[in-house]
Amino acid sequence: ISTTLNIHNGRQELSTRSGRTGMRSRSSDESQQPHVGNYRLLKTIGKGNFAKVKLARHILTGREVAIKIIDKTQLNPNSLQKLFREVRIMKILNHPNIVKLFEVIETERTLYLVMEYASGGEVFDYLVAHGRMKEKEARAKFRQIVSAVQYCHQKHIVHRDLKAENLLLDADMNIKIADFGFSNEFTLGNKLDTFCGSPPYAAPELFQGKKYDGPEVDVWSLGVILYTLVSGSLPFDGQNLKELRERVLRGKYRIPFYMSTDCENLLKRFLVLNPAKRGTLEQIMKDRWINSGFEEDELKPYTEPELDITDQKRIDVMVGMGYNLEEIQDSLAKMKYDEITATYLLLGRKASELEPSDSASSSNLSLAKPRPNSELNGQSPSHLKVHRSVSSNHKQRRYSEQVGQNAPPGMAHPKRSQTTTADNSAKDESGAQLRKPGSRGGLPSSPLLGNANNPNKADIPERKKGATTGPSVSNPQTQSEEPSL
Repeated sequence: ISTTLNIHNGRQELSTRSGRTGMRSRSSDESQQPHVGNYRLLKTIGKGNFAKVKLARHILTGREVAIKIIDKTQLNPNSLQKLFREVRIMKILNHPNIVKLFEVIETERTLYLVMEYASGGEVFDYLVAHGRMKEKEARAKFRQIVSAVQYCHQKHIVHRDLKAENLLLDADMNIKIADFGFSNEFTLGNKLDTFCGSPPYAAPELFQGKKYDGPEVDVWSLGVILYTLVSGSLPFDGQNLKELRERVLRGKYRIPFYMSTDCENLLKRFLVLNPAKRGTLEQIMKDRWINSGFEEDELKPYTEPELDITDQKRIDVMVGMGYNLEEIQDSLAKMKYDEITATYLLLGRKASELEPSDSASSSNLSLAKPRPNSELNGQSPSHLKVHRSVSSNHKQRRYSEQVGQNAPPGMAHPKRSQTTTADNSAKDESGAQLRKPGSRGGLPSSPLLGNANNPNKADIPERKKGATTGPSVSNPQTQSEEPSL
């Protein structure tokens, strides 16, 4: 992976020569601002234990990006392998509803992942601020989510950490799935065995420590997400992990009175205790609720267009910046995800609303203005009341088929979920619970990092062979889970 840290190299000095780039000459103040490669760092938008996310601007094109900065020295070998697997997977994903990777910069100590910036923030925060979605709005979002996840599955990639916190919104309120830190490739007949993800979104077989194929755990999580979008709350919740586990394994959840029958029927295809009987996303794409109002546009598997690496207008602009034509062609042919690849890809995107660009081409995917400050930023939203429609005459709620008389108590407000694995029980010097290097956690999260501190979160305890608390889980880094570098 190439390293580009000095912004004042010859090629970048040439970048101000051509008016076609739409760039203004940098002022002395701008040159004093911190830079990484071709990017001017603007502000920190998220922090984790061993990583942070910076909002940045690509100097040559004016496009805004999010740069995930990871301190490799703090990661153990297994975590490093997971990190490079995440990068490898992001490189092969090209879907309008998945956060796009533009460039990878690596130094001896640090890895920089330059990615698409989704200015609308997390779906989780949107629900906290606005309450549950009307089914029409939820349907539009959920179609995008299903399309993106089915695309991953057809590429034999399972996300394994789908939740409202990892669903971002761009400036046009389009979904962008983020955080592939727990994703992995899967093959038929070669089961995975890492218990990872967020407990409220985790499939029952994960709580049981059973091995799994891959896609079926994402399908369950999508059911939880659909329920959350439509109701503003989680279908399975508890005061602690034990209570949550019991409810998930019972498969009991309440159906709000305002939920349509079609939506309820769709939920029953996702939230099926037996993973073998859960619907596939190809089947679910034909569902009545999914396609209501889209009769002329039934949801179908996404067909990835052939990557256009011969856009002469963009290439001409880059030559004007000082790039060599042969270097451009080589970088694009091999998709090196270096500064050349990034510049070409960013020229193909619409300019930020804050800094118009005269780039020759644009696309439907927007890099929009920075996420505005709000009262939610940096706070745990667990104390905020989420608006839900409640019947004034206490209409009777419907229940799922599995629900008996001992149904779970009333639906709780959304809580930020903690991503975790079965082996994250390290402690710091003060005795506080910490995750092991490379896993998610820590401070209030950005759209691209871990999760906010929240008193309602629960860690999944480490399972060891012979333990009496539950089924054993084999080492998360088994051969089937081992990433190839």
